[in-house]
Amino acid sequence: MAEAVYGYIGNSTALLADAGHNLSDVLGLVVAWGASIAARRAPSGRFTYGLRASTILAALANAVFLLVATGAIGWEAILRLREPEPVAGVTVMVVAGIGILVNGFTAMLFARGRKDDINIEGAYLHMAADAAVSLGVVVSAALIIWTGWLWLDPVTSLVICATILWSTTSLLRGSIAMSMAAAPKGTDLEAIKAFLLARPGVAGIHDLHVWPISTTETALTCHLVVPAGTTGDAFLMETAQLLKASFRIGHTTLQVETHPDSGCALAPDDVV
Repeated sequence: MAEAVYGYIGNSTALLADAGHNLSDVLGLVVAWGASIAARRAPSGRFTYGLRASTILAALANAVFLLVATGAIGWEAILRLREPEPVAGVTVMVVAGIGILVNGFTAMLFARGRKDDINIEGAYLHMAADAAVSLGVVVSAALIIWTGWLWLDPVTSLVICATILWSTTSLLRGSIAMSMAAAPKGTDLEAIKAFLLARPGVAGIHDLHVWPISTTETALTCHLVVPAGTTGDAFLMETAQLLKASFRIGHTTLQVETHPDSGCALAPDDVV
């Protein structure tokens, strides 16, 4: 909020753009925090997985927040390009410099866990992008003071827009894929198939599905064709434990069949 006030006082669209970006990040973090709390709720008769999927929706909302902010920033920058206005360069440099320190430190806090949770990755990307954006604002303000080129301020705003779009692409694609129940990034389906086919007594598999039930949890269902019949609880428990250890699949459901044509009646294109 303070950055937005100083952006208005300093008449800088670049600083206002940085403030808008930061505001969208704060809103995104609030949404992610709310989703993490909702994800802890126990399953119910209707929501049999609980509200774990809310973390996926939070990641998607986070990306949308950034895109909306980018659109508003880009439009204002285009309008300002037509009629450049004086900018309080020193004020802009000081405020943006503080933003570099704050955002850089915050990004470091999220750096460790970003590979395990798309929401943490989103927070890290936002903070890192914010630090880079603030650096760009500082450089722009310095050049305006030195050269008097007022058009640099809206041009910097457009560069900020490009930076936001670049940093948001992976988050948006990942969250959309998760919301469509796509296998989580890095999941090796062929390796999972090979593992299941190598289990004792398994002659074939079908109806294999892997999908995220939250940004950190993965589920799997599969039909195992075992001609000799039931393999017992020990086999199923060991298979689930190995899937968790090797493929990070925490919720496994396996159906054992004696004939490949038994079980669910699926269209040929549905069988994996």
